[in-house]
Amino acid sequence: MIERRPFDSLGGADHGWLDAKHHFSFASYHDPKRMGWGALRVWNDDTIAPGTGFPPHSHGDMEIITYVREGAITHRDNLGNEGRTEAGDVQVMSAGSGITHSEYNLEPGTTRIFQIWIIPTETGKPPSWGAKPFPRGERSGKFVALASGFADDTDALPLRTDARVLGATLKAGESTTYVLADGRQSYLVPSTGSVEVNGVKLDARDGAAIRNEPALRVTALEDAELVLVDAAA
Repeated sequence: MIERRPFDSLGGADHGWLDAKHHFSFASYHDPKRMGWGALRVWNDDTIAPGTGFPPHSHGDMEIITYVREGAITHRDNLGNEGRTEAGDVQVMSAGSGITHSEYNLEPGTTRIFQIWIIPTETGKPPSWGAKPFPRGERSGKFVALASGFADDTDALPLRTDARVLGATLKAGESTTYVLADGRQSYLVPSTGSVEVNGVKLDARDGAAIRNEPALRVTALEDAELVLVDAAA
C-alpha cells in the first residue's frame, strides 16, 4: 500500500520568516488521519528566511533529525554544542531527558530543511547532538543510511529508535530498490525531482506513506534527491 500525499494537501502555516508545511499533525494543524506513521511522528518542510530562525526552546524524549535541503542551519544548545549544517548534510538531536536549543538561518539566502521527529525506544537518557556531512555522490544511485538506530549502520549518525533515515540521489531514468522487513512502515519524500515508487508517481515534496510493501522500486523521472524513513510500525 502506497498512499500519495500531494504537497498541496499538506497542512501548514506561513509566519513570514517561516513557511512551514506539515506532513503530519503539528502545532495548529490537526488532522486525525495524519497523526504519524508508525514511530514517525513529524515531518516538517520548512522554508526559513535569511537572518531568522527558531529561538531557544526545549524538547524531551524525541529523536529530531534535520536534513538541510538548501542553505544551512546553525544549531546552539545548552550543552555547549554549536554547529552549522549545510545542504545535503544531516544533524541529529536526541532530546532525551531534556535539551534547550536554537536553530537559525545565518546565511544570506533562504534555507530549506526537512525536520523529522521519530519516537524513541529509550527515554530519559542524557541528551545529545551531532552532525555529519553526507556528500551527494556517496548516495548516487542508491539509498544510504544517514541516521540509524541499527548498530550495523556504522557510518550513520546514531538514533535511539528502531528506525533509519536514508538518502539517495538518482539521475533521470535511474532506478534503485530498497527492501523493507516485515512489519515496517516507511515514508518517502522527494526533496527535488519526480519519481515513481512501485508505479506510483511522486512530484517534488509529495509524501508517500508506505506499508505492506516488501520492496520499494524507485525510478527517477527526472534528476531527484530523496529522503526515506524506515520505522517500526
